[in-house]
Amino acid sequence: MPAIKLKEISTRAPESISKEKTKGETDAMLSELDDLQNLLYAENRHSLLVVLQGMDASGKDGAIREVFGKLNPQGVMVKCYRVPSEGEVSHDFLWRIHSHAPPKGMIQIFNRSHYEDILVTRVHKWCDNATAHNRMDAINDFEKLLALHNNTQILKFYLHVSPEEQMERLKERTSNPKKMWKYNEKDIEEAKYWDEYMNMYEECFSKCDYIPWHIIPSDQNWYKEYLITKKVYETLKGLNMKYPKLKSDR
Repeated sequence: MPAIKLKEISTRAPESISKEKTKGETDAMLSELDDLQNLLYAENRHSLLVVLQGMDASGKDGAIREVFGKLNPQGVMVKCYRVPSEGEVSHDFLWRIHSHAPPKGMIQIFNRSHYEDILVTRVHKWCDNATAHNRMDAINDFEKLLALHNNTQILKFYLHVSPEEQMERLKERTSNPKKMWKYNEKDIEEAKYWDEYMNMYEECFSKCDYIPWHIIPSDQNWYKEYLITKKVYETLKGLNMKYPKLKSDR
């Protein structure tokens, strides 16, 4: 697989794509996702893990709300990973992750994930390269374990926004009353490390590749939601799931 260079990938939809037509296609797939989720739960043979990574204000919360918000909440779990607690740090870095891996029949969404331990930790020099590379090997083994031993379908999305769009969204959090609760003065400081984060993400894409990454142009929410919905829809549809028969008929 050729190396991913984020500067060479647009953060916007191709100009030839119709916004209204695309939104219509998204809605059609979302209506079918409800049935596919029900089938996933009923068959109880597979699970789905959705990993959302991206810079601050890249649209992770919005993606969860718009793509998964209308599904049966009994079958969808969301875990947001923040700075690890003192208790979590006393374990290996995957300890707090593994306990939230989805059981069969469930969809689990990670808003940030185990990848934070090889991204922000390296940008801020809290983790040396040797440790980070060992963690990358562990991540590949962990994702392989879930895929091979629990029939977990793993979708890893990087929400790709431009630095200009990110800054506009961060500034909006200081003026829009509905978004002020998201404001964190540290986000502006963290944005100054943009180039360092891009370098770390690109190495992450190339070395944590047992499960491939999907780079999602995210400057326009409607296009981001379309691409994520399409991949989730195609993945579940491709499982060729069937409703279980009565036990007496099996």
